[in-house]
Amino acid sequence: MLKTYQGSCHCGAVRFEAEIDLTEPTYRCNCSICSRTRFWPAIVPPDRIRVLQGQDGLTKYLFNSRRNEHWFCATCGVRPFGIGHLPDGTRIYGVNIGSLENVPDEVLAAAPVVHVDGRNDRHAAPAIFSHL
Repeated sequence: MLKTYQGSCHCGAVRFEAEIDLTEPTYRCNCSICSRTRFWPAIVPPDRIRVLQGQDGLTKYLFNSRRNEHWFCATCGVRPFGIGHLPDGTRIYGVNIGSLENVPDEVLAAAPVVHVDGRNDRHAAPAIFSHL
């Protein structure tokens, strides 16, 4: 079920809201940035996320293909979301579930997770993923 969640970085400088269905797949990836930051995104289209405060406090980081935008709070370093593209070019946001506020533990525990082998640029699960 689609629900509007509030979210923020750790220091509160960046605040956003996003309409997310946490019964839909979420993602865990073993690429270098996701594994180091423990990024756990829910994918939403651009019209379902709104930055409410602190847009100017976000810092963009690009690497590798430079196609995916990794946005971090310049003050506390938390990554509330990233921006990427589907294979067909459609722009999407990956909202960091860890940045959402007041999500019941039961909802988080029940959220389906798709594991992605980003380290080897494959959209299939890596051989070992329990640590993600």
